Amino acid sequence: MTTTHDDQLGTVAQIMKDTRIAVLTYVAPGGSLVSTPMGMQDFEHPGTIWFITERDTDKVHAIEADPRVNVSFSSKSGWVSLTGTAHVDEDRAKLKELWDASAGIFMSGGPEDASNVLLAVDGATAEFWESPGKVSTAIQLAKGLVSDAEPDLGDNATVTL
Repeated sequence: MTTTHDDQLGTVAQIMKDTRIAVLTYVAPGGSLVSTPMGMQDFEHPGTIWFITERDTDKVHAIEADPRVNVSFSSKSGWVSLTGTAHVDEDRAKLKELWDASAGIFMSGGPEDASNVLLAVDGATAEFWESPGKVSTAIQLAKGLVSDAEPDLGDNATVTL
């Protein structure tokens, strides 16, 4: 069976939807890579992801200087590594729409507070690994440990967003 681009996007979207905390990696001013957990807020399409953050952070300053990012997602459905660019977005209506109790725990003020902003990630590509399930993965890992056979840990592909 041939997997279509739409099928691949569907797989990527499902893994992303099943992920509550994603990991955002950005380039720090000195060139090192820095990763930070971010609460998943929303995505309209796997190519557009929204996070809520405070404006005056090292993360935002670094992204404004170099917008290249990677966002990784992990769920029982599989794993996604999304590459793209990020930018600060001050759309107050969108911020109010996405604001939830978890945002209020980590940030002072509310969606009206000018220090709270959106971080929008525009994805370019997503590499994904579709998980065959916990039991199957455990069996395949054990198979790889006790034999010379390479374990089958699910499908892997890269899709352009």
